Amino acid sequence: MPIPIYQIDAFTSRPFGGNPAAICLLDDWLPDATLQAIAQENNLSETAFIVPSGPDYALRWFTPTVEVDLCGHATLATAYLILERLQPESSGVAFETRSGTLTVRRSGDGRLTMDFPVLPVGEAMTPPSDLLQAMGRAPLATYRIREQHGAPYYLMHYASQSEVAALAPTFAALAGNVIATAEGDADDVDFVSRFFAPMSGIDEDPVTGSAHCTLTPFWSDRLGKPVLRAQQISARLGELEVALDGERVLLTGQCNFYMEGRIEVESGLP
Repeated sequence: MPIPIYQIDAFTSRPFGGNPAAICLLDDWLPDATLQAIAQENNLSETAFIVPSGPDYALRWFTPTVEVDLCGHATLATAYLILERLQPESSGVAFETRSGTLTVRRSGDGRLTMDFPVLPVGEAMTPPSDLLQAMGRAPLATYRIREQHGAPYYLMHYASQSEVAALAPTFAALAGNVIATAEGDADDVDFVSRFFAPMSGIDEDPVTGSAHCTLTPFWSDRLGKPVLRAQQISARLGELEVALDGERVLLTGQCNFYMEGRIEVESGLP
């Protein structure tokens, strides 16, 4: 049973930058165990699976170990594939997902804008000592985010970009997924971040759209700006423009096409 597969780098305009996502085009849903096995075989932070649903698509995302509730970079990559290769006459596309309907539209200059829900932080909290020990560096403040994918989530606000860049967590001891962030050093970067998600099968995600559903309202409030420029300062580097729109977040970025092929899955396999 051949399945078309594509790999696209999201939130970047250059080859080998941003966050690579695999996209598999299906006629109908395969068993969940098969989808998870394909994602594990791909060994990328996310594999997206889409099935036609009327004029649009149903969309699901899997890390190598779990299905996730919300994923930004694989959604951007999937929309890029559809709007650039499959439906180049379309101005946008909608996806039915675990997090409701997500829309993506063209924004000019090769950019796409995604409409995602806000995922706000809670009140500042005293971080567990084992969390601080695993991170290796104390932040200015720690906030709890609502649990996702069966794992606790935290946002840790650091004093400087250099502190975020220097983080080297002990992943085996990290009992939670962590967004680490600080104000940007450069004039054209409002804030930076990194995202560590060992409890979802990803030690460090290169660029994380869903994390910016929390980072956008967090930094928009602190900097007094509705539109911000962001960098995720992983080794691959990701670049985003983000905007707060009421209870929604608009995430804008570019993609770079990398690979097209097919995978063979025997019928009847789990």
